[in-house]
Amino acid sequence: MNQLALSDEILLSIEKPARYIGNEVNMVRKDLKNIDIRFAMCFPDVYEIGMSHLGIQILYDMFNKREDVYCERVYSPWTDLDRIMRKEQIPLFALESQDPVKEFDFLGITIQYEMCYTNILQILDLSRIPLKACDRDESCPIVIGGGPCTYNPEPLAPFFDIFYIGEGETVYSELLDKYKEWKKTGGTRKEFLELAANIEGLYVPAFYDVTYKEDGTIASFLPNNPNAKETIKKQLVLDMGHTFYPEKPLVPFIKVTQDRVVLEIQRGCIRGCRFCQAGSVYKPVRERNPEFLKDMAYKMLKNTGHEEISLSSLSSSDYSGLEELVNFLIEEFKGKGVNISLPSLRIDAFSLDVMSKVQDIRKSSLTFAPEAGSQRLRNVINKGLTEEVILNGAKLAFDGGWNRVKLYFMLGLPTETVEDMEGIALLSEKIAELYYQIPKEERNGKVQIVASTSFFVPKPFTPFQWASMNTKEEFLNKAKIVNTKMKEMLNKKSLKYNWHEADVTVLEGLLARGDRRVADIILKAYENGCIYDAWSETFDNDKWEQAIRQTGINPDFYTVRERSTEEILPWDFIDIGVTKDFLKQEWQRAKEETVTPNCRMQCAGCGAMKFGGGVCFENKN
Repeated sequence: MNQLALSDEILLSIEKPARYIGNEVNMVRKDLKNIDIRFAMCFPDVYEIGMSHLGIQILYDMFNKREDVYCERVYSPWTDLDRIMRKEQIPLFALESQDPVKEFDFLGITIQYEMCYTNILQILDLSRIPLKACDRDESCPIVIGGGPCTYNPEPLAPFFDIFYIGEGETVYSELLDKYKEWKKTGGTRKEFLELAANIEGLYVPAFYDVTYKEDGTIASFLPNNPNAKETIKKQLVLDMGHTFYPEKPLVPFIKVTQDRVVLEIQRGCIRGCRFCQAGSVYKPVRERNPEFLKDMAYKMLKNTGHEEISLSSLSSSDYSGLEELVNFLIEEFKGKGVNISLPSLRIDAFSLDVMSKVQDIRKSSLTFAPEAGSQRLRNVINKGLTEEVILNGAKLAFDGGWNRVKLYFMLGLPTETVEDMEGIALLSEKIAELYYQIPKEERNGKVQIVASTSFFVPKPFTPFQWASMNTKEEFLNKAKIVNTKMKEMLNKKSLKYNWHEADVTVLEGLLARGDRRVADIILKAYENGCIYDAWSETFDNDKWEQAIRQTGINPDFYTVRERSTEEILPWDFIDIGVTKDFLKQEWQRAKEETVTPNCRMQCAGCGAMKFGGGVCFENKN
């Protein structure tokens, strides 16, 4: 093992030195003499965010179960250490061994959100790996990207050797086996990438050529290497009962965003919200067995010392074993000082009963996500939530003793009108009025309704992928309309309104919906000093705007422009199971304000059944 990459002097001069020293509880140690493959697993954000990510914990556990592989971790150095590393010429290193990342065989980067793209370049730069894949030689690690943003990998295509499309537990083993064989033969980097391109779900950007029409849209997207497939099929874990899950997750030394045991109860969602990318790309629904989860809860609490369990899924209320699992967790652990966290619940009588058992009502608030202010617009987005259900849930909550409610909405949705925007204030007011219908002596103090709006980005692989996106000015004007209406409400003292940063949203749209040409903007933004763009204290929109001017690329082409359903989209070469015809059908139904029932009620024929597993209801109809 290497000497510690950072001296005591440096560690004492930076914020939170424990981010960089490793040696946490359950950290894996291996003898490098017995290792064939070294894998640096990277989350391109600060340690506290990366250590909270379940996916990294699963893959870390999975890789290290192989005797021939040593998986170590890398996170983005915070701005203070970033400056020192550049000044002192210290290469980026892995936490476990403190060895430079460039000495590894693979650098695997999880790409969870668009605003971390410049941090990916920071990781490569500090590791002394050429930023562009075409400039790398045999001395460089293979740089592979995975995670939800790879469902449109094109804006990052020049920077990666391989993208892994789908869930990480599936074909990595095959890739690593091929790498070992290739390493023995002493082949070229290109020869290994050709081996990788033959594996289902792996996309090698260098093996594809893109041509463009005069209007800037894509004319063709074709393989230029016989080993590359025309279509890349996403990879899914279908049997959630026999897959990898960390019994001994890493326990950080410092407080992180999610400092708890996480039980992933299912993947996918039966709801068909038309704005939701995760709902499309994680189809079909796959549930974990309650018995497996009960066993994991015991083991993970014992092996970590954590005092909280959180249930993780896109829509926990739709998990068929929820009641059995929650009652078990309450009975087994609540009396032992273990808190139980239940995000993503629909607010109904069962959920409120459970929450009253596991939360201190006086300290906690309830969260509703109506997403839109009017029933018409909720039908457009297929939210499947009526005003009656929302108000009934709020009434049940108030009767149960809650007096704080958070409401989440989006602004900039397709077909949105002023009436829809003002509906956000009106719905907030109606919920506050419900509280004041309770006799004064029975109330739990004053009510607080906090309405928050994010701005809508039409994401790939959703029915809205063809939709136009608002400009920064349009977003802010819409927030102003809601804010003005809020101030007119009778119960305005009980209402609070927050909105997201519009300039960040516009950039997110550009990066989410862009093609390969957008990589020039990302590179230029990084060269201009952009880093940690997901953090408001470090985000610098002026530098991004400068990068856009320097490249001469018109961002409106990717954001404001409504796209034709016949156009070749940058991500069309990926097969997520859900068909393009189904998405077109849903886009039309949105325009008609028609609701599509959820999967359990009626199969909509989305195409996910072809995976042949999971909780798909296609055969029931």
